[in-house]
Amino acid sequence: MGFWQVGADTLARGRFVLSPLAETVACLKALEKGTAAHPGERAWLAAHLDTYRERLAADPVTALIVRSALGRRWNADFLTPAPSGEGEPTFHEELERVRETPPEAARAHLVMALERPLPESLRRRHDVADRAADLLEWVWTETVLPSWPRRRRIAEADTVARTRQLGRGGWAAALDDLRPGTRWLGGGRLQINAHDYPPRDISGAQLFFVPVTPRFGWVAWEEPYRYAVVYPCAGPLAEAGHAPVPEALARLLGAGRANVLVLLESPKSTTQLVALTGQALGSAGRHLRVLLDAGLVGRRRAGRSVLYYRTAAGDTLVRAAGDR
Repeated sequence: MGFWQVGADTLARGRFVLSPLAETVACLKALEKGTAAHPGERAWLAAHLDTYRERLAADPVTALIVRSALGRRWNADFLTPAPSGEGEPTFHEELERVRETPPEAARAHLVMALERPLPESLRRRHDVADRAADLLEWVWTETVLPSWPRRRRIAEADTVARTRQLGRGGWAAALDDLRPGTRWLGGGRLQINAHDYPPRDISGAQLFFVPVTPRFGWVAWEEPYRYAVVYPCAGPLAEAGHAPVPEALARLLGAGRANVLVLLESPKSTTQLVALTGQALGSAGRHLRVLLDAGLVGRRRAGRSVLYYRTAAGDTLVRAAGDR
């Protein structure tokens, strides 16, 4: 298995960050795969997949580049730079790092992702990074940006949930279900995949955890300074079919308030609750105030959003009502 040896200083400074570029790369992977991983992705794919395929059919060079870059085990490194950790960069600021990749480095990264020599048509191309960046810009503008506010709220909710897990159970609780193959081994060891690779000592580096809404994940690095684990966040793009409200809980709290409490199994903003429940903004806000005063939910700021989550008392109440 592959793992990183993480020093105490690196672990203490590790943090969760959002990346519009990582979200876009994950969406590019979803478009390449062409099948929905969850119900929320189905409508998105239906809206964009045909146009994406038409675009690549009209540009076979870019099609070959992207399919070479998204390898069976690895992505081409230039396509997935680790976050800089400086403020909150825009998509285009992150994309510029892709464009700045020297041609020889971009081709070398493709070889690593392919795990075999490049196709003849790519061996002397100097526009590999530019063509990949142009495609990423199209994916961002046409397929991600319209839903970015909602995607962002879901990713922020995941970071709050992970931070709560970290506070309650340490790194093992926060990271064990991060993505398949990733778990905290103890002794400063973070398993990043199930492949048989030598351990990598990242002591002293910055370590970032980056949630994305599609069901894809990967690792990225800029040696020896920055390392990142990109992982699929727990809340899908659209939360259809959530757990029903126990009848006993609805009688106790009222149907609307009970519905809000059930939905807060994972952190959500008021806007998300309005979208999921169909309640007016004022009604959702009143329910949240009552639940806050009763100690059944808590709240926390994440980036630009205020997210609400069930407390231990709220978990106990929902579980007890569901067991009846």
